[in-house]
Amino acid sequence: MKKLDLDTTREFNPLGMKTILLHDSEHFKIINFNLQAGALFPVHSHDLDGQLSILVIEGEGEFLADNDESMPAKTGDMLISDIREPHGVRATTDMRIVVTIAPPI
Repeated sequence: MKKLDLDTTREFNPLGMKTILLHDSEHFKIINFNLQAGALFPVHSHDLDGQLSILVIEGEGEFLADNDESMPAKTGDMLISDIREPHGVRATTDMRIVVTIAPPI
């Protein structure tokens, strides 16, 4: 078992996004991304089978999809999608997200 304290990963990059690998195994990967207000985690997809989740642990912004589609995202919201589906995030306030990817890429 492993316990993570996400309060210790509350670091921001003045250039836009801070990436912190929380867990990496053969089964899944967990990454903490901290975005400053106005930062963009660009819409992208991966050419493989699997799923991902994006959990907002702090702040507000938008979950982004292909074709300029977006959904509001605030603390406590979670997006779940296939890895092949286009996904991204735009922060309107300082925002922290935790992304889980299975299988890991």
